[in-house]
Amino acid sequence: MSRKAPTRKRRPRKPSLGGGPRTPNYWNLENPFPPVNVFSEERIEDIHNNAMVVLEEMGIKVLLPEARKIYKQGGSLVDEETAMVRIGREIICETLKTAPPKFKLRAGARARDLEMKLGTLTFLPGAGAPHATDLKRGRRPSSLADYRELVMLTQYFDALHMVNPLVEAQDIPNNLRHYSVIETQLTLSDKFPSAYARGSPQTMDSFEILKNFRGLTDEEFQAEPWCYTIINTNSPRLLDIPMAQGIIDFSSYGQMTVVTPFCMMGAMAPASVAGALTLSHAECLAGLALAQINNPGAPVCYGAFASNVDMKSGAPAFGTPEQFQANLGSGQLARRVGLPWRCAAGSSANINDVQAANETQMSLWSCIMAGSTMLVHSAGWIEGGLTVSFEKLITDMEVIQIISELCSPTPQEEDDLAMRALWEVQPGGHFFGCQHTMDRYQSAFYDPLIADWSNFGTWTEKGKQDASQRALTMWQEIVSNFVPPEIDPDRKAEMEEFIAKRTAEGGAFPVS
Repeated sequence: MSRKAPTRKRRPRKPSLGGGPRTPNYWNLENPFPPVNVFSEERIEDIHNNAMVVLEEMGIKVLLPEARKIYKQGGSLVDEETAMVRIGREIICETLKTAPPKFKLRAGARARDLEMKLGTLTFLPGAGAPHATDLKRGRRPSSLADYRELVMLTQYFDALHMVNPLVEAQDIPNNLRHYSVIETQLTLSDKFPSAYARGSPQTMDSFEILKNFRGLTDEEFQAEPWCYTIINTNSPRLLDIPMAQGIIDFSSYGQMTVVTPFCMMGAMAPASVAGALTLSHAECLAGLALAQINNPGAPVCYGAFASNVDMKSGAPAFGTPEQFQANLGSGQLARRVGLPWRCAAGSSANINDVQAANETQMSLWSCIMAGSTMLVHSAGWIEGGLTVSFEKLITDMEVIQIISELCSPTPQEEDDLAMRALWEVQPGGHFFGCQHTMDRYQSAFYDPLIADWSNFGTWTEKGKQDASQRALTMWQEIVSNFVPPEIDPDRKAEMEEFIAKRTAEGGAFPVS
């Protein structure tokens, strides 16, 4: 018995405008992919328990006396002569109970606020590089001008969610650099900013500038995170003075602390994924414990960044199978403790070539599959972090935007089923001119950022430009046409006055 075909519903036709320009929303992304495990649950428990042995029996060397005092107040065993701190697993367990599993990050505009919890996804560009490079000016020690342009690019792309110290402004003295960095972030971006943790004087300067620029009272500033810092332990098992002080300062004032060991397998960590994760997990938990003992409930982010070195040269390698596995394992450990967490992509390539693209994409996807909340070094990073490339930031954004598209909700409207198109187009026909296509052709599909989908002839006529050359044109246009967010001129003037006063006083030198 044949089935009766469904009746086609006729609806009033709206004017065909092609759907209008496409307006994707890459903010407040939710990772739709189920996390992938690389280890069994039993193996993860082994790694966690071994990390507890590292903390309880081997200990962590903590160079800052104030930090050792806080650990001792929390019940840890402290040897002042050797600066070794041994943290019992019951202390770790109690501090994890006070660490918030979710919290909101307050940006310069409420529409830019971010939710930090397992399952959300934020992208950040490459950070901390001493060099910058582009096809126009070449590789060079990075400057404040480079940093300002890179912040403009960060502000321009909605799929980049926080501002970070992309490159070091080496033309600004160390005692004044933090002023230029925080001023650049606040005047050229309304996204969630970062602040250096290089000693209390610099941190307090940055807090004061940020608090006044946002128009906050002391209580309002400390009630919610308005900035963040990255804390890198010195693997193996060393927490130095500026990093320990940074944990104390940021947790004391309720700002987000991202504790991230940097464990290179075969160099600063054992030459195995499980061994490196054991060390990384122990160091991270030690930093998180310091924050929570100092100020229970302070916003913290579990951090992990492990890859391997080239055993022939000792150089760091990224995008490797070992980094992929380490990122997946770090995700399992982060879910084990129940905290939002930071992971990272990366590339060891020296230029923006296919090696750079492959390494970044492999490490990027490992972070996505691991369920990373905060994904650092996702765009622009080359030379193992020594350089940020302007062109690579642009070409990497193509991948980040595609991933963001995959993290956006799938359309659920009835017309997406396209039954009217299927009724309209006859067998052997095409859908180019049907009404369903005409109604949505402008907004139906992702519009490439830098990819060239033209045929060989058209590409040749346009000058045979490769992706890096097209990226050069794009970033120059973005910088040339950049419009900063609106800011209060009185608060800007107040910030400039504060910076001028502190500069005249000698600024604030980093501690070591």
